[in-house]
Amino acid sequence: MSSIRKNSIFAAVFLLVLAGILFFVVNKQSPEAPIVVTAAASPVSTLPPPTRNPEIIPIADGALKDSIIAAGDYLVRQQLPNGELSYQVDFMSGERTYSPSHVRLMAGTGSLFTVCRVSADLKYCNAGDLALDHYLELLVSDPENFRGTCFYTEGNCQLSGAALTVDVIYKRWQATGDFFLQERNLFNTAVELGYFIVSMRKPEGGFYHAFDPYFGGTVDPDFYMTFASAESLLALTDLYEMTGNEFWLKQAREVNAFMISQPVTEDHWHGVALSRLARLDSLTQEDKSFADQIAKTVIAGEVRSLNPTNTSISTATKVEALASLAQAFYLSRSSHTWLEPEIRTFITFVQARQLPDNNCNWDISNEVIKKFEGGIFSSCDEPSIRIDGLQNWINGVTAYLEYQSMIKVK
Repeated sequence: MSSIRKNSIFAAVFLLVLAGILFFVVNKQSPEAPIVVTAAASPVSTLPPPTRNPEIIPIADGALKDSIIAAGDYLVRQQLPNGELSYQVDFMSGERTYSPSHVRLMAGTGSLFTVCRVSADLKYCNAGDLALDHYLELLVSDPENFRGTCFYTEGNCQLSGAALTVDVIYKRWQATGDFFLQERNLFNTAVELGYFIVSMRKPEGGFYHAFDPYFGGTVDPDFYMTFASAESLLALTDLYEMTGNEFWLKQAREVNAFMISQPVTEDHWHGVALSRLARLDSLTQEDKSFADQIAKTVIAGEVRSLNPTNTSISTATKVEALASLAQAFYLSRSSHTWLEPEIRTFITFVQARQLPDNNCNWDISNEVIKKFEGGIFSSCDEPSIRIDGLQNWINGVTAYLEYQSMIKVK
């Protein structure tokens, strides 16, 4: 072999070794930057939306239905002309200097559509449309840098924002059967938000909870919101029902399988999602066992007396969780009546905080009642009315009345 050929082979081997060393060094020294990964498979968006009718469960007239409508009236009275909803107000002082959560305000928008469905009064749908049109300005799409559409607030795109926006569109569809808001196709908006949600899934299960669309399309691995995963699970079931596309059910099943492998918490959103899976598909024995643990955790999680210091906001989430789980158990032919007295106890607690009622022995003027009637204040130590307490009450009592209708029709 000539010396030239030997030198060429040696040089080639040397370069390969050098390249391997450089690759190892660079990868070892470079910090891992988690990048949002586009889903391997995505359903095709449909335009116009498919002709699908929402399944509506009628509810009976009565004091609880009136309470739902009263809460909706409060939201409408407090709404600004540009669509903004009231985030929090101290009804005793009139103080409103609170930093609003746009994620919670989007959820509150969804509750207006629930009131519209329950009351069959378009006034609440019109208020919901005004609010939704306002908060949809926070949506961001950038196909060159990330998949789908996200909800940008407080310096990032929070997973909860995308999930709850899908759920608002779902609740609007339940109330109206329609996907169009002026020129906007909300069906396509929901699907694009769904793409974003799926792209935020972690390979090992669960989700990243925040994403920066303006800084290289990276997720924040340290950002965490307590209910974001369950809210996303619910959004995936919403998308399955609205589209009929099995892709979304498969995603929901995979997410739920991961969630029921985790420790049990008082996760009312997971309870709502399980009731949806029970209605649209079915629950496995593992699902039902986990749902049972959620219910028992919710019941045991807080003192239920009308103590002046106890908060109605967290108690309203208990109503929503247990009413939804009662639906899930009924639909799964599992024991469910044991939840009835527990639900009624929590309902009694919250009703004592819905103005003009109050268990604090306050002397409230007619002027205050006229302005804040229907609002649910937190506690005798904190006379503030917050959007999340109202939306959990509206959706929770609606779920309970739906459950009552289910068991009467059997």
